[in-house]
Amino acid sequence: MRDFGVGFNYLLQGQRWVARHGKQYGFGLLPGLITLVLYAAALVALAMYGDDFITWSTPFADDWTSPWQGLFRGFLTAVLFALALLLSVVTFTAVTLLIGQPFYENLSEKVDRDVSPDGTAPESGLPLWRELLISARDSLRIVARAALWGVLLFALGFIPFVGQTAVPLIGFFVTGFFLTEELAGVALQRRRVELRDRLTLLRSRKTLIWGFGTPLAVSFLVPFVAVFLMPGAVAGATLMARDLLGEETTDGDRDRNGADDQEPASAG
Repeated sequence: MRDFGVGFNYLLQGQRWVARHGKQYGFGLLPGLITLVLYAAALVALAMYGDDFITWSTPFADDWTSPWQGLFRGFLTAVLFALALLLSVVTFTAVTLLIGQPFYENLSEKVDRDVSPDGTAPESGLPLWRELLISARDSLRIVARAALWGVLLFALGFIPFVGQTAVPLIGFFVTGFFLTEELAGVALQRRRVELRDRLTLLRSRKTLIWGFGTPLAVSFLVPFVAVFLMPGAVAGATLMARDLLGEETTDGDRDRNGADDQEPASAG
């Protein structure tokens, strides 16, 4: 369980880092705000028309007597909305990172420079369009994996008691893992670590990943919180990526004595 606390500490360190670098934090908020508006509209539409969709998809219950018809369809509507929330939490990060790729790439690079002993940051050497293409491709793969888990958890939700207790808890851990993969992917992609290798790396220390991602997944359920935590989450995931790869990390004081958001000086 020690790794769980370490992972959570990386999440806190990332929030502290962006708190000291206001300019990066401000730019990092923009992609999240755009994504939030899009997702809020989709969830509002689901809340308005979810009942109609469930009624349309369960014609076999049309002749059921009260209260069974209402209870059955009400339960399915609640499960549908819960599934939508789960998928929105998972895909929110992917979509936000895709929209804000240049912002978060720059933020992650500055974190690397700040905590690297020699003041340098790994670079992929790829043009921006190529990085965007790889990021979009990997995000689709992660979303597909998350969707499969979502369908499985949706089905398990019908099991009495287990579906209302253990399944939501498992859902938070699953969501936390995929959230962390997406966030750490910003730093790992810059290091030319392929998706399959990233997943293998994260699975090698699942407790660490859960410690970082699960509290984040829970907090993302609170409206607007995801937007404000995203920049710090990217910073924290960059610090954790360095740990996973065994890279040496300093205490990150390089910028504290200089002007806020200036480029850190190189060592030497």
